[in-house]
Amino acid sequence: MAYRRTPAVQRRLDELRARLIDAAIAQVAEHGYAGCSVASVAAAAGVGTGTVYRHFEGKSELFAEVFRIVCGREVQAMVEIGEMARATDGRAVDAVVASVCAFADRALRTPTLAHALLVEPVDQTIDTERLAFRTSFRDNLSVAIDAAADAGEIPNQNSEFTAACIVGAIGEALVTPLARSAHTHETPDPTTLTTDITTFTLRALGSTDAQHTRGHQSGSAAGGLRRG
Repeated sequence: MAYRRTPAVQRRLDELRARLIDAAIAQVAEHGYAGCSVASVAAAAGVGTGTVYRHFEGKSELFAEVFRIVCGREVQAMVEIGEMARATDGRAVDAVVASVCAFADRALRTPTLAHALLVEPVDQTIDTERLAFRTSFRDNLSVAIDAAADAGEIPNQNSEFTAACIVGAIGEALVTPLARSAHTHETPDPTTLTTDITTFTLRALGSTDAQHTRGHQSGSAAGGLRRG
């Protein structure tokens, strides 16, 4: 008869796996991807390296899971912040601007983690998760852009293309400040950059309403990328 894990055993295994992932997230947030290893994650989780390898084939598989989880949380946070902005200000275009500013603001508040997620050289398996994150961010922005166009707040446009351009441009704008912070371990002030991002996003959308340059400093996004 084949061995079948009891619910209690499976629960303990799931809890241990979650602990390993939380330890890996904390490690990459402090040291970046290059500064992490299976051994350092095991030590942070209080287990031996063999335990990590029983759950993951190696560093690539472990950190692919880390990227998947953290990026998924970020997309969800950006969507929620955008929806709150629309509910508060009453305009769909506010959801787009708030989501984009939240992305930048949260990244700048946890620069080492954001640098690893966005630009640090990684293995191909992890790069696949990075692309999935950008695609998901684009798709959610596209929905918000369509809503703004349908409401007559911005011109009709290819929302997927506009969203892709915004995601690419904002990511590129973050490269230098994130790289600098990753080396100096200093958290940059996001205020000026998020103001510029607001202006850029509104222009990319074709909006001429200057009132929307106010109030998009993403206060609700404070705290940076979530580690766990």
